[in-house]
Amino acid sequence: MDSKIVQVHDRYFEPFIAEEAIQKEVRRLAMEMNRDLAGKDPIFLGILNGAFMFASDLYKQLTFPCQITFLKLASYSGTESTGSVKQLIGINRDLKDRVVVVLEDIVDTGVTLETIIRQLSGYQPAEILVATFLHKPEATVKEVKLDYVGMEIPNNFILGYGLDYDGYGRNFREIYQLVDE
Repeated sequence: MDSKIVQVHDRYFEPFIAEEAIQKEVRRLAMEMNRDLAGKDPIFLGILNGAFMFASDLYKQLTFPCQITFLKLASYSGTESTGSVKQLIGINRDLKDRVVVVLEDIVDTGVTLETIIRQLSGYQPAEILVATFLHKPEATVKEVKLDYVGMEIPNNFILGYGLDYDGYGRNFREIYQLVDE
């Protein structure tokens, strides 16, 4: 991992999780899903924009026939969660009686995820599972069941590997954390 500090707008970020560690966790999660979901005809629902890298890397590791689609929601402004979720792009597949696997980049407060699960329940899926690459237990205010978790991390603001600061930094292959001011 590049050991340098990166600047995005007015903020500085230091290396936090190396690309190799990220890919190792993605492979582990894929192995668990290959074991648990083969033969169940799951549909994976990637939450945009943040989960696009995780969803892509994970999906390439799955060894059974499955589908993927995407839903776009927003709950962040800058480095703070706004506490409200807006659906921007809807569901475009039939989910009735399907195993739905929600793919999240990160679960911190749980507000977004709770909204997603509530909306998905209306489509009458057989089961809703949640896979998140990162989880911030300290930030959780809405308890939601997480079926697959890549890593638990402290409640620090991070970017890279799909995570952003005002839309920037998603392209970094590593994950960086905000340097204390």
